[in-house]
Amino acid sequence: MAGRWKNDLTRADVTPKSLFLNRRQIMTGGGMMLGAGLLAPGLARAQGYSTDETPNSFEEISTYNNYYEFGTGKSDPAENADTLTIDPWTVKVDGLVDKPGDYSLADLTDGMTEEERIYRFRCVEAWSMVIPWRGFELADLLDKVGVQSGAKYVAFETALRPDEMPGVRFPVLDWPYREGLRLDEARHPLTIMATGIYDEPMPKQNGAPIRLVVPWKYGFKSIKSIVRISLVDEMPPTSWNIANPREYGFYSNVNPQVDHPRWSQATERPIGGGIFAKRKETQMFNGYEQDVASLYEGMDLSENF
Repeated sequence: MAGRWKNDLTRADVTPKSLFLNRRQIMTGGGMMLGAGLLAPGLARAQGYSTDETPNSFEEISTYNNYYEFGTGKSDPAENADTLTIDPWTVKVDGLVDKPGDYSLADLTDGMTEEERIYRFRCVEAWSMVIPWRGFELADLLDKVGVQSGAKYVAFETALRPDEMPGVRFPVLDWPYREGLRLDEARHPLTIMATGIYDEPMPKQNGAPIRLVVPWKYGFKSIKSIVRISLVDEMPPTSWNIANPREYGFYSNVNPQVDHPRWSQATERPIGGGIFAKRKETQMFNGYEQDVASLYEGMDLSENF
């Protein structure tokens, strides 16, 4: 089993559930319906330690998204993702694993230790949120399927359903969306497979029914609506790196010292603060430096960005 990670964000840093439910009934995108085999709500447990981060509401989290399969506008996913069928849902696990196969979501998540993880979220576009995810450590899932000795990376794919995803009619990226992690990154206790937000099932626009969350990397690394997990021995191709390797490296760690070629990464705009809100300084590894810096010892992070 993976080592447990101690959170430093609590419910005090996010909008109380009773308030966000009053502000917005949980019907956005249709993703709040529980499908057969999905994890039941109410199982997550909060962890200690607080922060002075600006809270984000459920509405902010579920209506300001990048999910190009449903459109390139920030509001497009919330408006269009209701067409996505999430039940039944199958995830193919293949490559260098002991137990390959096509797993139903229920079979894949059976036995996982579910927790609430309140993480900072930093988009490569220089905006940020604080999000209370519900999920389990990816390392536990990898242990379940059995990683073989030759595996060095984990590759992921998002669902590709042109009939349900209007955005894939446009060649914005080379579909399906693909991402990848080095195996030690995937096994880090901070890396989770998320199935919900605010102790509710994952909204479709946020990546239902199951997605990756890697809080020290830019948000596009946290691939949504996963249908394939492959253990491989070579660095896998990733969508944004394929589209523009000069601007999007494989690692994509949050790093205020390495600017995007077209804008600074030194500061960020917290969502929810209004258009006149003061920007704040971006933290190395999105504030998780103490936890993950050792993963990159000896690497030139300006080259391996």
